[in-house]
Formats: sequence, C-alpha cells, structure tokens
Amino acid sequence: MAARRFPDQLRPYLDPVVASVRTVAGRVANRGETERLLLELDLTRGLLEAPPTSPLAAFRALQTPTLRGVVTALEKAAEDDEVVGVVAHVGGALGLTATAEIRAAVATFRAAGKRAVAWSETYGEMGGGNAAYHLASAFEEVWVQPTGQVGLVGAATEVTFLRGTLDKLGVETQLGQRHEYKSAANTYLERSMTEPHREMMTRIVDSITDTLVADVAAGRGLEPAAVRAALEVGPLSPDDAVARGLVDRIGYREDVYAALRSEPALGGEPTLRYVERYAKPGGPLAGLKDQLPTPRGKGVVAVVGAHGPIHLGRNGGPNPFGGPSIGSDSLASALRTAGNDPAVRAIVLRIDSPGGSAVASDAVRRAVQQVRADGTPVVASMGAVAGSGGYFIAMPCDEIVAGAATLTGSIGVLGGKQVLRETLGRIGVDRETVRAGRFSDMFSSDRPFDEEEWARVEGWLDDIYADFTAKAAADRDMPLDELEPLARGRVWTGADAAERGLVDHLGGLSLAVDRAVAIAGTSRTDVDVRAWPKPNPLAAFNPPENSEAPAAALLPGEGVGVVDRVLRLLVEQAGLPAYGALTMPGRIVVR
Repeated sequence: MAARRFPDQLRPYLDPVVASVRTVAGRVANRGETERLLLELDLTRGLLEAPPTSPLAAFRALQTPTLRGVVTALEKAAEDDEVVGVVAHVGGALGLTATAEIRAAVATFRAAGKRAVAWSETYGEMGGGNAAYHLASAFEEVWVQPTGQVGLVGAATEVTFLRGTLDKLGVETQLGQRHEYKSAANTYLERSMTEPHREMMTRIVDSITDTLVADVAAGRGLEPAAVRAALEVGPLSPDDAVARGLVDRIGYREDVYAALRSEPALGGEPTLRYVERYAKPGGPLAGLKDQLPTPRGKGVVAVVGAHGPIHLGRNGGPNPFGGPSIGSDSLASALRTAGNDPAVRAIVLRIDSPGGSAVASDAVRRAVQQVRADGTPVVASMGAVAGSGGYFIAMPCDEIVAGAATLTGSIGVLGGKQVLRETLGRIGVDRETVRAGRFSDMFSSDRPFDEEEWARVEGWLDDIYADFTAKAAADRDMPLDELEPLARGRVWTGADAAERGLVDHLGGLSLAVDRAVAIAGTSRTDVDVRAWPKPNPLAAFNPPENSEAPAAALLPGEGVGVVDRVLRLLVEQAGLPAYGALTMPGRIVVR
C-alpha cells in the first residue's frame, strides 16, 4: 500500500512534527551511541522578537526562529557534549539589539570550546550591512562569498519634513510638545532639523557606531582605531576585508561546509540540525512547552511580553498593518496572574514599544508596583525600542536591562491636531459641525483651536509632563532636578541611558532573567523560564470567571476595522501620536 501523504497546505506544519518524531525514534534505537551535532542558524528567514503565544501561533512560526529560542538553544548547547559547533548563515533584516543578544549567546557557546562559524553571501549589498556583520564578528571564523561585500559603514538615519507639502495642501498643523527634543512636531512645523533635534540624532548615530566599533574590535581581536579606519572606507571588498582582519576566508556555502566537515574535531560527518529544531530546547513543539504544568518543586520566571504601541483595553493582536499592540487591561492582568501564582519566583517584563496612551501606560505602571508590593520582583528587559510610554512601564521595575543600541527615554509629551478644512475644500468637500458643549468639537480637524482651547491643550501637556517626570524621578530614585534635564522628550541609546542612570544594566533577556533570579534569591537551575500568560488552546471555550482569573489575560480585544487600521498606520508613519501623548517622536530608524 502506498504511503499516505499530507495535504499540501498542511505539509509545512506537519512535516517538521513527523521529522521530530523520527529523530526521537532514531535516538531511542541508537541509544548508547554518541551523536555529534553541528547546529545551523539560518537568519535569512527572519527572526521573531516575541515567542508564539498560542498553539496555532507556534505551528505558524515553525519556519521562523525566535530570538528567545535561538539564545536559549545556544546557551543549552554550550553544555551539551553532543553539540560540536554552530554554523550561521547571516542575513535578513536584523537589528543591532537582536544581534547583540545573539552575540552574547555565541560568546557563551564559544567559551565552552565549541566551533562557531558565520558565513554570508554578502554583509550588505551596495550599502550598509552593519547589523549582519556585527553578529558575524562574534563568531570564531567569518566567511564571505567572492562577489560579496562587508558593509561595515557606521550608523545613519534620515528625517523627513512635510511642512512644504502641507502648505501646498492647505493643512494647518497645531501641535504642542514637551519639550525641545520631542521632535515629532518638527516633521510638520519645520523644514529642517532644529538644533536640539540635530543634537539628539547626532548623538544617537554616534553612540550606536561607538557600540558597533567596540563590539567588532572585541570580536575580531582588533584595535578600535583599525575598525574605525575600515568603517570610513566601507563597504569593503572581500580581499580588503581579509587584509583588514574582518573576514577570515572567502568562499561559497559548499566551501564553508566542506571545510567544517574536514576538521577532525567535528568528527568528519556531524549531523546537521537547525538551532530551532535542536531537540534539547524543544524542537517543533517548543511553542507548546509553556502549556505544561511546572515540575513539582521548580519555580518559574515568567516572561511577560509587551510588544507594540500602548493603548487602553485588550491586546489588539497581530494585524496586517500595525502588528501586535499592548492593551493595558491585558498586560496588567498578565502581571497580576503571574504575581499571584505561587510557582512564579520573579517576572521579566520584555518591552519592545514606542509608547502610546499616557493613561494606559500609567495603569500598567500601577500593576507593576502592585506586583512588587506583593513580593514578586519585576525586571524590565528592553528590546529594540522602549521609549516614552515604553519607558513609563519599565521605570517602576526593580531593575531595567537595555541593549546598548536600544532606543529609550523620550520622557516627554506630544499632542495636537491637523486642520484639514482648506485641504478638503480644495477637492470640493464641505463639512458642518453641530455641537452641544463649549469644547465638544475642540479636536475637530475642521477648524483650528481658539486661544482658550489652545491654553487647555498646553495645560494638559504640562500636567502630563509633570506627572511623567515626577514618577520617573521617584521610580529611579533620582532627584527631580537631576532627572528633568535628561527628560524633555530626548531619546537616548541604551548605552547613554545607562551612563545617566535611566537604566541599570546593558544586556539582553538572558541577563534580565539572571537579575530577576538574583533578586528573587534563587538560581537559574531551580527555575524554568516561561512565556506568560500560558497559552491555552481551550481558552475560547472556557472563558474566565472574573478579571483576576489567569485566563483573563488571554481575552482578545474587540479588534480594529480595516479602514481604521489603514488610517492609524498612516498617522503612525507620519509621526503623529496615533495611540496617545506618550509616543516616541516620529519613526527613528537607524541603518
């Protein structure tokens, strides 16, 4: 009888499961034999910041490694005698914060005496490849294709100004900001950078470049001056990169693998296995691990994710336009349920957010304070971005861990509106307003603020800024007159924020877990690190009894209509505070 095949649409999800079962069966059959594993890390498929939060999401993410999964696998593989090395195919859209976390895991792996090789067709093509090479430089040996480049060129960012366009369209901008570094309003009010805006952006790219140079120098055993000199003339040809000590060998994929297989220390023909399929960290069903009960006697470090803009209500979940979002009800509930679980020893709040609603951010801050008051330590772990409202929810934690290239701070406020009456009139659109209260149409885009209304807006921004800075000073145990000059809407890199006392440590999620464990008075060997809340495939059929039940953290939001999503996306891309006054200025993208 012919073997039955899965329907084609199910094969991407079920084939890896079958392969995993066969692997386990083979190991049982060959028990007693030592398998030699060469792990493969393929980053050209992308890298997910957040781990899957449901069984369905776990199956859908089978083909894409997660940052947490990669780091955990490399750390565990460092202690596994079966693993002899790792070979990484570097590429894709990587950020310096993510590459820094993987670099730390690679350092742990190499410290165990294991082989670590990175290769790429090119580290950037006709342009920068800072992040890709930043990661590759942590490996023992670096390869590049003969036709490739090494795009180590330093950080850069661009700012777009729309004042001239808005004038032509007849759009009147009325925005207030607290203060001179909260620069999103400059996009609409100015035709070029103000001096504070330029000062801030210059320091950001300089700081990130400083980190890049220092890390590459340390990874390659070079003097920082030599790396700076290479950076100033990049992108480099393969031969030039070899001559400058940035690349070890030139070749194609087959050359990399042939060289590795010829090394006696690797056993000749080691078994290849993708890092995310590596059996000890979990294999294809790793996303379901967090549903299992905690082993008796073992504690838990709960990793609570906060990804996307912050708003009131429930998490919006993934959508085709804006990605995940942080509902204050959902996040506060996740913190409460983790704090109330007797198995949870500590919480790590993983933040990757540009901020949003001031009220929602304050509700989450209060939940963090309550969890700590009830005896559960909370450590914030910042991803690529944790600014404005993102910083607001981090600052009450016991400690804050940030990446050197994390964009954080932005302790400031932005608010106002765009007046579109003239614009709409030019295309024949007329509108009329009927109101009942004095200020009921205050934020209408059909007319500008009058003097009294503008005074109210200014007062509102002053109040929010005063509240933000006072709470930041209290949470960071810093006098207000010392904190306020660090605020004023200014975005800092994690490295600069650490020097100024806005964060406590530089590192990734792994360091944040270590700090949480230390504050809780336990050890890594005595705890499991788990995503929280626990995914539950039956949650939709078993609704929570009340707002403090564990399942309450999994309740979905009401969702956002497609039209609203598009409009909100346009507002966000333009740099306006689509979710609230505590939103980072504009879109700071550093290449």
